[in-house]
Amino acid sequence: MHWSSVLLLIGLVALVVASFATLPLKWHDFFTATAIQSTREFLHGFMPPELRPVFLHKIAIATFETFAMSAIGTLIAAVLGVLLGLPASGRFGLTARLATRGVLNVLRSIPELVWASVLLIAAGLGPFAGTLALALHTFGVLGRLFADAFENCPPQAASTLRINGAHPVAAFFYATLPQSSPQLMSYTLYRWENNIRAAAILGVVGAGGLGQMLKYHLSLFQMQQAASVIIAMILMVGVVDGLSYLLRRMMTR
Repeated sequence: MHWSSVLLLIGLVALVVASFATLPLKWHDFFTATAIQSTREFLHGFMPPELRPVFLHKIAIATFETFAMSAIGTLIAAVLGVLLGLPASGRFGLTARLATRGVLNVLRSIPELVWASVLLIAAGLGPFAGTLALALHTFGVLGRLFADAFENCPPQAASTLRINGAHPVAAFFYATLPQSSPQLMSYTLYRWENNIRAAAILGVVGAGGLGQMLKYHLSLFQMQQAASVIIAMILMVGVVDGLSYLLRRMMTR
């Protein structure tokens, strides 16, 4: 093992040890009789979940809203990621590479909740701000991943087309993109799974969907209604995870 790798591992171990040493983690307070009793009473308030048809209809609408937020946000991010991932891969020179990667780094360094909080001021409450927040953050993530995929793509096919007189754009669409498409789709599906969870949380700041319902009922201590919302979140995430898995299996056959 190279000495730089050894130093890196030592630094990571030291960082972990320092983190545990400096944080006031009171594990013993978590397992006291009082804490256990309070937790039991809190969880008991969620039972039984609210199952009235009228309320389940509201949950269905909020579930579709959350699903739509994640799907549209991921789709916008994927399209923009391909467009900006191309110059970020270095195909238009070093200046374009550094500039676009800088933009992507800024976009992905800001969490979805922060984006949503900022966009709510401009777009107002509702799913539109949440969709834009997901799209901006995911754009930064996918753009960087797509750029790496394009950069690591074998150049022989594209070079052959260029030698035979093909335009660089045509060489990209007929050679580089088809070779990279399975990896790009895998990245996109993975980010869609993450965005489903993020979309369910963005409602906490007023960005619509199940998260907004959850915040509303918890703030009113309507635990049974909140339990139904949480169950809907879990089911939605499970369905999307299964769907994403099936799509990846179909792509790799």
